[in-house]
Amino acid sequence: MIIDSHNHPNYLNMTCEKILENMKACNIDRTWLLTLETPEFEYSPEYHRLTWGNESGPIPFTNCLACVEKHPDKFVLGYAPDPRKPYAIKKLEAAIESYGVRVYGEVMLRMMYDNPDAVSMFRYCGTRGLPVIVEVNYGIGEGGPYATPGYWYGGGIDAFERAIKQCGDTVFLGHGPGFWAHISGDELYKEQSYPKGPVLPGGKVTELMRNYENLYCDLSAGSGLNALKRDAAFSKEFILEFQDRILYGRDDWDNNLQGFLNSLELPADVLDKVYAGNSLRLVPL
Repeated sequence: MIIDSHNHPNYLNMTCEKILENMKACNIDRTWLLTLETPEFEYSPEYHRLTWGNESGPIPFTNCLACVEKHPDKFVLGYAPDPRKPYAIKKLEAAIESYGVRVYGEVMLRMMYDNPDAVSMFRYCGTRGLPVIVEVNYGIGEGGPYATPGYWYGGGIDAFERAIKQCGDTVFLGHGPGFWAHISGDELYKEQSYPKGPVLPGGKVTELMRNYENLYCDLSAGSGLNALKRDAAFSKEFILEFQDRILYGRDDWDNNLQGFLNSLELPADVLDKVYAGNSLRLVPL
């Protein structure tokens, strides 16, 4: 079984039916569909040509809900209202009770992730058993909407760590260029969103994974695959060490990550955890 634990409807022109066709082609059994309710003034204008959003954000809750209601056996419903809004927790509560939301994600906001409003939301998610998916991004531009100059999200790895530490009962999935750039102990994260070259000892991601059992890794997007490809030998050891807290995801519609993971010659039981087992522990069928 393979579960894509990070993707979005109506992203890159993918309707629900196109997503199902793509899942079949890539041997994916189930997909987490996540919102992106970033305010318009906080995301790159490039997103307007990539998604079919509305005033709620580039990927509103209604887009996710439409797919899940059509194919509840294929999709898991995610929703992440902006915690800075005073009614956010109540809206999430209503969505859990009325529509069966299972994941709080994706959070991509220009705020510090240890903002008191964010911490309150993250703690609430812990009480409801919802894993939290956040994007960390330093806003170092390399072209396109994913790393545009000035569009930072989360306040950096240290702010993310402070949030993790304050919310011990909440599971976090680290994601994004500003998270995965810290796979290495170098300082390239200050200059590049997608650093290349060998992984040096002392990476912050490894440190955080060892220190906080409530932190998981989301392998999705170019940032996750780029981090793994920097040093295949290191990546294999990293996956073996944290095999119980790493989730396969795409945040895109290609099959490149599967190809790379399969090339590492990991034990079958480890691959099973990454592809589906860890996802199922967080969000059972």
